[in-house]
Amino acid sequence: MALLLFVLQSISGIPPIPSGYNPATWVLEITTPATEERLHVDFADAYRNSQLFREVETSIQQFSQTPAGSEPLKFSSTYSQNSWSQFLLCIWKQNHVYWRSPQYNAMRLIFTALSALIVGTVFWDMGSKRGSAQELVVVMGALYAACLFLGVNNASSVQPIVSIERTVFYREKAAGMYSPIPYAAAQGLVEIPYVFAQTIIFGVITYFMVNFELTAGKFFLYLAFMFLTFTYFTFYGMMAVGLTPNLHLAAVISSAFYSLWNLLSGFLVYKPFIPKWWIWFYYLCLVSWTLRGIITSQLGNVETYLVGPGFHGTVKDYLAVTLGYDPEINGVSAVSVSVIILVCFVLFFFGSFAVSVKVLNFQR
Repeated sequence: MALLLFVLQSISGIPPIPSGYNPATWVLEITTPATEERLHVDFADAYRNSQLFREVETSIQQFSQTPAGSEPLKFSSTYSQNSWSQFLLCIWKQNHVYWRSPQYNAMRLIFTALSALIVGTVFWDMGSKRGSAQELVVVMGALYAACLFLGVNNASSVQPIVSIERTVFYREKAAGMYSPIPYAAAQGLVEIPYVFAQTIIFGVITYFMVNFELTAGKFFLYLAFMFLTFTYFTFYGMMAVGLTPNLHLAAVISSAFYSLWNLLSGFLVYKPFIPKWWIWFYYLCLVSWTLRGIITSQLGNVETYLVGPGFHGTVKDYLAVTLGYDPEINGVSAVSVSVIILVCFVLFFFGSFAVSVKVLNFQR
């Protein structure tokens, strides 16, 4: 740039660049057709006759020749950073994006609190009423509403965010900034703190307003199932966007699965009454495992005898006979099996989203 300024200022009639002036702006202002016409000079010819031109030509000739014994440049990776460094940069970026998106995160926390208050007031003090089959159904309804009410909202609200971020990812991937897997990992893990906050807000409010049994073990199991439920719903919403070309198709497909999960979760139609040609879907229905785990963890050891019409026996017997919730599955606690299966669903949805980002490209 200094040589270019020297060449231009050496031309008769060109005023010197003012002190502190932007050199690029000055060059653009000086090298105009009007200036050439006024000074009767061709800047292209002036450049070709300058020392700067000769030095540039010499450099081109020098560097165009491969030195003896040299080898072609090779890079061990397409990207300048390893996968771990890419992940750290992506998670740093996603944290900033989420922190600067109060219309998404602040609103979903507010919605979580409002949803908890709604569920808590609708099922106020129902958790301790287990004297009859009818009362027990209401308690199970409270648990069912708690696990499904906010989960569907999580899956639906995350989809527009992931869709927008995927568009940004296409551009940054093309620029060679980072690879798909670190990006997908960061996109999924950045949700965890917010899901955990939702779990605490929703779990604490609903547990004490509904008045479930006040024991530490059952309380933390309740929070654990809430956390797993909110997480797999969130990752399901992300996966739905990752596997479809646009947000609208993802929303339509998701809605269809919400309806099937609701219908075959084992609450609207109890497991023993589900037709044999649909029972396979019951075992693949993630909501059924949430419901089984959370109901068994809260009521599976209750020996209260039910009175009145509908069923004669204890609460524990009612769960086994009417709902098909045996306390053990192949010798393993039903609660433990439910936790393991829900963790598998979380990992499956998360992995599917990562693979979709890596393999599929819907950019047009």
